[in-house]
Amino acid sequence: MDSRADEIIKRRSKLSPAKQAILEKRLRGQHEPDSKQIERVSREIELPLSFAQQRLYFLHQLDPKSYAYNDYAALLLQGSLNIKALKQSINEIVRRHEILRTCLQIVNGQPVQIIAPALEIPLPLVDLEDLPDTEQETEVQRLRQENYQQSFDLAQVPLLRLTLLRFKNRQYVLLITIHHIIFDGWSQGVFIRELSILYEAFSSGKSSPLTDIHIQYADFAAWQRSWLQDEVLDTLLTYWKKQLGDNLPVLQLPTNRQLSKSKTSQEGKETLMIPKALSQAIQKLGDSLGTTLFMTLLGAFKVLLYCYTGDKDIIVGTDIANRNRNEIENLIGFFVNQLVLRNYLSDNQNFSDFLQQVRKICLEAYAHQDLPFEKLVSALNPKRELNQTPIFQVKFILQNTPTHILKFSDLSLTRLDYLGNTVARFDLLLELTDTEQGIVGLLKYNKDLFNNINMIKLLKNFDIILSQIVVNPDIRINHLKKIIIKSEKQYQLSEERKRKEEHKQKLSLIKRKVVETVIKVEDRNETGKNK
Repeated sequence: MDSRADEIIKRRSKLSPAKQAILEKRLRGQHEPDSKQIERVSREIELPLSFAQQRLYFLHQLDPKSYAYNDYAALLLQGSLNIKALKQSINEIVRRHEILRTCLQIVNGQPVQIIAPALEIPLPLVDLEDLPDTEQETEVQRLRQENYQQSFDLAQVPLLRLTLLRFKNRQYVLLITIHHIIFDGWSQGVFIRELSILYEAFSSGKSSPLTDIHIQYADFAAWQRSWLQDEVLDTLLTYWKKQLGDNLPVLQLPTNRQLSKSKTSQEGKETLMIPKALSQAIQKLGDSLGTTLFMTLLGAFKVLLYCYTGDKDIIVGTDIANRNRNEIENLIGFFVNQLVLRNYLSDNQNFSDFLQQVRKICLEAYAHQDLPFEKLVSALNPKRELNQTPIFQVKFILQNTPTHILKFSDLSLTRLDYLGNTVARFDLLLELTDTEQGIVGLLKYNKDLFNNINMIKLLKNFDIILSQIVVNPDIRINHLKKIIIKSEKQYQLSEERKRKEEHKQKLSLIKRKVVETVIKVEDRNETGKNK
C-alpha cells in the first residue's frame, strides 16, 4: 500500500461512524437520497409524536409508575456561583427548546405533542454545607434516588426536574432528572454548551448571545412522518428485512439466575480501564485495517460473546445519534436511534478477516440508519417480553464525546460521571469512552441474571482479547476461545486454592480455640485441686 493510500485510510478511520459511511458512499459514486428539507409546521395542528417517542409512550402506558426511562445527570459547579444567573440560564434553555415545554396527551384517540407557550422551571436549593461528611453523603444518595425514582406523568409539564445541592468550599452539584422521551445523550452536550454560554452572559449582566431556533423537535417529528413513506420506507425495510428477516438468534449467555418476570430489573455496574498504550495499539490496528475504533472494539466484543456462548450468529445493538441533518444538529430532543448489527463467526476465521465483515455490516447499517428502530420492530414483529428489549439483549456503545470541563472567570463546570439508570434496560450494555488517559469502560448488567464476580471476569477476558489481537491480528477465533477457556480455568483454580486456604485457616483457628479452651479448663481444675 502506498503512503498516500495509507494516509487516506488513517484519516478515514478517525472520522465518526456516520461521516465514514457518507465518505464510503461518495467514494462508490453514491449520493445521499433526496429528501425534502425540514420545515416549520403550524402549532395550531395536532403535532404527532416521532416514531421513537411513540414506542416509549406505549411502554409508559403499560406501566405509568415506572421510572425505567428517567435519564439522570449531575453537574459539578465549583467557585462563586450566581444562582440567579444559573436559574435564568436554565429557563432560557427551556424557552429556546420547545421540547422542554412539551407533554404528551391523547387527542382524537391519538397521542400528540402539546407545547406549553411558557414554562418556569423551579430550582430548589438544598443546603448541605453544615452537615458532617458522613451524613452529607447519605443525604446526597437519598436525594439522588428520590429524584431518579419519581416517575413522570407524561400528560403534564415539565418532564424534567432540577435540584441544586450546596456543599462546603463553594461547591455545588446540579442534579438533573429528565424523561428520555424528550432527551437523549447528544442533548446533554447541547444543554451543557448552552448553559455555559448563557451563564457567562447572564452573570455579567449581558443578554443572550444565542440566536433563536427556527426548527424545533415537533417539526422534525412531523417531517419524519411525512418523509418516511413509500419508496424511502420500502428501500430501508428491504435492507433490514434481508439482514434480520429470518429467525432472530437469542444470545445464550451463561447466567447465574433465572430471568425475573418483573417489568423492571435492577442494574449492576462494573468498570474497565484500558491503558493508553493498549488503546493506542488498538487504534493503530484499526488504522492498518481501515476500521474505526468503534468497529475494532465491537469486533473484539463479539468474539468475546462467541467465546462465552459458542453462538456463531450474534446480534448486538448500538446507538447512533441520528443527527445527520444540519437543521437538527443543535436541538434538544429524543433523536437517538438504535442500530442492529448482525455478524456470523466461524472457528477457523482469523480476527482480521472477521473485522472486515464487521466493518462491512457497520457501513451498511450507517447507510440505512434512517429507519427508526420502532418501525423495524413493527415490521419484524418478534416475540415480545416486557422485561426484554426486542431483537437484541446486548448493547455496545463507544462514546467519543469527552467529559465537559468548562471554566469561567470565577466558576468551573464539570459533567460528573453519568449516573445513568438503576433499572436494567438490557441484559448487558458495555459503554466505552475514548479519553486522553485510555479507554474507560462501564459494563451495565441485569442483576437478575448475573453476579458482579462473573461480570468482572468478563471484562478481564475482554482485556485479554484486546491484548491478543494487537499482537497478532490474524489470530484465529478458535484460538482466542481456547485462551479465554484457559483463563476461566486458571481463575477457577485460583478461587479453589483460595477456598482451601480459607478453610485451612478456619480449621487452624478452630483447633487453636479448642486447645486454648482445654488449657483453660485444665488450669481451672489445677487451681481447684491446689485449694
